[in-house]
Amino acid sequence: MSHIVDRRLNAKNKSAVNRQRFLRRYKEHIKKAVSGAVSRRSITDIEQGEKISIPTRDIHEPVFHHGQGGHRENVLPGNKEFTRGDRIARPPSGGGGGSGSGASDSGEGEDEFVFQISQSEFLDFMFDDLALPNLVKRQLIGDTDFQRHRAGISNEGNPGQLNVVRSMRSAHARRIALTAKKRRRLKELKAQLEEEQAKQDILYDARKVKALEEEIVELEAKIKRIPWLDTFDLKYNLHVKHPIPRSKAVMFCLMDVSGSMTQSTKDMAKRFFILLYLFLQRNYEHTEVVFIRHHTSAKEVDEEEFFYSRETGGTIVSSALKLMHSIMEARYPTSEWNIYGAQASDGDNWNEDSSVCQQVLCEDILPHVQYFSYIEITQREHQALWHEYEEVQERFPHIFAMEQITDVRDIYPVFRELFHKDTHRQAG
Repeated sequence: MSHIVDRRLNAKNKSAVNRQRFLRRYKEHIKKAVSGAVSRRSITDIEQGEKISIPTRDIHEPVFHHGQGGHRENVLPGNKEFTRGDRIARPPSGGGGGSGSGASDSGEGEDEFVFQISQSEFLDFMFDDLALPNLVKRQLIGDTDFQRHRAGISNEGNPGQLNVVRSMRSAHARRIALTAKKRRRLKELKAQLEEEQAKQDILYDARKVKALEEEIVELEAKIKRIPWLDTFDLKYNLHVKHPIPRSKAVMFCLMDVSGSMTQSTKDMAKRFFILLYLFLQRNYEHTEVVFIRHHTSAKEVDEEEFFYSRETGGTIVSSALKLMHSIMEARYPTSEWNIYGAQASDGDNWNEDSSVCQQVLCEDILPHVQYFSYIEITQREHQALWHEYEEVQERFPHIFAMEQITDVRDIYPVFRELFHKDTHRQAG
């Protein structure tokens, strides 16, 4: 009888492999379902899992089978309804059960295939194919994270690192080296003994035979005293730690909280920034985030105040850009940091200030950042700030992007558009 021993490393979690294979195979269906779920959910539910539904016709695997028509004879075992010799009439066209498209008054159909994906899988699909543009390794920092690599064999280690094959091979080599000369001598003595024992009675020398036997016993005892496995035969897998190089990056989040921003507009801006914040937290663990709120004046705030403060006032957008520039100069030298900016506003600004915004962006910020995105949340006609930014986009097409959001459903598509992995943009 054959025995199959399962030596897979994750024997206690075998279904995880099949699940990951299934998720890869139907990635496009799941991404479409996740995209729809993001537009339906509130921002507080964004980190939960999702129930995914895939039409049964999309998960059918191709199979070889007999085609319809022709003359066939099948022998069936029979049951309570049919007995030996009965002939079953061919079902009429369109009859029979199953999930076919034709109508049927009998049989059973199949529903869509529904399964649940976890919170982690939901976020993986939500941020799939997204990345911070133009990220370069300006200065590597590798003093906290390490990755272990195999680096050969060592004579010292713990039992968990024991290399059984190398240890057995070393012990075998040692035994051969220490006993080779004795084994050759033993082979010679045995040959001599057989030769003496084969002689006729007149030529037989009993003393010589006895001496040979004693020497053979002594040699065999010496060979047996060689240990089969000694401590210095043990070999261990050697692992060394290599630092993981990573880039230093900072994201500036600039949000307009002026009086012209209605509650629904602020809510959409918060959704966009929370989506951005989740994206950074999940994919760039060591990326710093700077939150800036502004009305007529700008202020650097913490995460709690950025999303939930009720402070409001007039609108001078340039105050936030100037504060961002001053923080860049004070804390984030461009020679060491990848700097990103994301700004959300309803486009309403003090008219004389819009040209100042263009000047600050073009002269102080964009020459030093990797990427800057601007979203305007409004259903009205664009105002002076949008037109000034259009000129900025013409001057810096590879590092400046702007999009408009008119509805909650636009947030996720706009977010993907701004941070999608675009090889042409990164090449620029």
